[in-house]
Amino acid sequence: MSPRLGGLFIVASPSGGGKTTIIREVMAAMAERGWPSHFSVSHTTRAPREGEREGVDYHFVDRSTFQTMVTRGEFLEWAEYVGNLYGTSRATVDAQRAGGADVFLDIEVQGAEQVRAHVPEAVSVFVLPPSLAVLRQRLAGRGKDAPAVIEKRIHIAFREMTHYVEFDYVIINDRLDEAVQALDAIVVAAHCRTARRAALAERILDDFRAACTEA
Repeated sequence: MSPRLGGLFIVASPSGGGKTTIIREVMAAMAERGWPSHFSVSHTTRAPREGEREGVDYHFVDRSTFQTMVTRGEFLEWAEYVGNLYGTSRATVDAQRAGGADVFLDIEVQGAEQVRAHVPEAVSVFVLPPSLAVLRQRLAGRGKDAPAVIEKRIHIAFREMTHYVEFDYVIINDRLDEAVQALDAIVVAAHCRTARRAALAERILDDFRAACTEA
């Protein structure tokens, strides 16, 4: 029997919202259950930050290569954010799902809209920071951006957060453990969708059909 098609989970938030950490924690919980999952590594035109690794944090490419990939239709979604391009490989997502793994997309609002258009069954989740003060503190605490860049990210965050109503679920990332539990619950619920359980339900019903026919 071929593997069941894996689910697709879109997790979006403003920069500093904590979506990457939440996804990684949920994937660890899934691994303990024996549920296969895959974190989609995006392509980007921005330069690597200190400590970032090719193929682990991002696939780093130049703008010309990225634009060629766009022309060839190689991205499931792509968007420009703070002057850099980001995109999700369509082939990688399709291959992972075909193998039965749930795929998590750590993407921005623009990209989420494109994915929902291409994959209507995808589950979308928006992660909100609990307050402006907390988000500013998180961005500053990373020590990666100058104050002017942080303020620019704050303004972008505000625009992005107004789109939360377009998502299936909203998580407030005030306490990390509770945010992780919330996303994990969403994943479990998605696994219980009628469409995903139909094949198993029909196999169970087959036993009843046989017994009832014999009777």
